[in-house]
Amino acid sequence: MSDGATAPHQGGLMSEKIHRRHRERTAIVYIRQSTPQQVERHQESTRLQYALVDRAFQLGWARETIIVIDDDLGRTGTTAEGRLGFQRLVAEVGLGKVGLVLGIEMSRLARSCRDWHQLLEICALFDTLIADVDGVYDPAHYNDRLLLGLKGTMSEAELHILKARMLEGRRAKARRGELGKAVPMGYLRRPSGEVVFDPDEQAQATIRRVFDLFERLRTVGKVMDYLIKHDMRMPVRIRGGARKDELEWRRVCLWPAAYRPATAEARSSGNGSPTMPRRGGRRILARSRSSLHYLGTISAQSGPVAVQQSGLGRSSPCR
Repeated sequence: MSDGATAPHQGGLMSEKIHRRHRERTAIVYIRQSTPQQVERHQESTRLQYALVDRAFQLGWARETIIVIDDDLGRTGTTAEGRLGFQRLVAEVGLGKVGLVLGIEMSRLARSCRDWHQLLEICALFDTLIADVDGVYDPAHYNDRLLLGLKGTMSEAELHILKARMLEGRRAKARRGELGKAVPMGYLRRPSGEVVFDPDEQAQATIRRVFDLFERLRTVGKVMDYLIKHDMRMPVRIRGGARKDELEWRRVCLWPAAYRPATAEARSSGNGSPTMPRRGGRRILARSRSSLHYLGTISAQSGPVAVQQSGLGRSSPCR
């Protein structure tokens, strides 16, 4: 059989773009979901992506030549940074070892046009095909390259559209006074929207102890040193999963308790802008002043504030 011929296969899902030289190399099934919450809650999507192994088999690859890369489960596709699975995929293609890359859709591979077109260039250079549930594409062919480029652009644009919709939804809830922001450790939000102390007496005592320490020591760094030296654990309510709402004691960072606008006054720089501590020699803005003031005002109207600017940690939840 010539190299340009398509080998028969019992799966019945053939493509004239697939040749023997492609099947002599590996097929990579790339699996990704954007957040750990999606991995936990959207398990059907995970199953559908793993099922691409069967599609690769039907396209003519032996099962022992099909590699699954799922290192990026729970990783965003907006950048290649930190995505070890995507980096491994690009490296394998660049070594000429891959004949086919499979993804459930193009947005699983990348939601950044920069990363997407980098992958297309490498696949075209090393004669690697790309496939999704809709078909098989050859990045070296102009028409396929045009379609793949369009799909990549739509994947990136879709992310911006989704973010804009979510932000507008939050703003609409804020205008109605219904924007419920997560409360910090040591506090709970009732179904009515009322913020109260955690009913666990040890949790209450620990949080009061932290604020007492801050009032005495006057810096968060010194408070952190004290907590670490005395191995003090902080009460955290688990927010999801099978153990949702259970109380867990962790050695955690104090920033959420000290800087969350719903419960405490953020530190201010000279111009009054809320800031976080210096990180890497530069000061990080927590939020723009206008957005913090806007959301903080709405939050104050929609629910009780647990800690006021004066008497940090000594005021009880407002009714």
